[in-house]
Amino acid sequence: MSPLYPRHHDTCEHRRVAYPFADAARFQRGIRKLAATSPVAWLFARTLHHLDRAVFRLTGRKRTFVGLAAGLPVLMLTTTGAKTGQRRTSPVLAIRDGDAFFLIATNYGQGHHPGWVHNLRQNPRASVTFEGVTREMTARELSGDEREHVFERGLTIYPGSYRKRTTRTIPVLRLEPNAAALASGT
Repeated sequence: MSPLYPRHHDTCEHRRVAYPFADAARFQRGIRKLAATSPVAWLFARTLHHLDRAVFRLTGRKRTFVGLAAGLPVLMLTTTGAKTGQRRTSPVLAIRDGDAFFLIATNYGQGHHPGWVHNLRQNPRASVTFEGVTREMTARELSGDEREHVFERGLTIYPGSYRKRTTRTIPVLRLEPNAAALASGT
């Protein structure tokens, strides 16, 4: 099994993307700490996805604002709406694990799950764009020790105090490439 957060190779040498909090640049650590505060998390929950989408388009589908500013791994997750059946795309923090990704549905510590969790529970098939590459994937919700292990690893990347801010159990999901995608090499 590959490491939970492998050393990231960025094609632009002047930009550094660091997964573990301790390895991030001082500015990136500052952004992560600021974002973990309740008022800023509340603001970011309502605004950051707009910035992420704009930067994603401007960089040819390779970067997001959060990825650049905070050195965090962000993917664009496209799910099928549980109620509408329409495709929905959201920027989501991720932990890469080989060809798979872990998603921790903190929703900035709010009292409800992000919409993409409901969508993946209804229809676990999704598209993921990460570093300019789009893949078809299938989600599986984790539980027990497996969930707890990934959640704790997530705290080494983004040390928000989400457990203190919400009474809900924060879902953790694993996205794995679809069998057809693996067979074709995409």
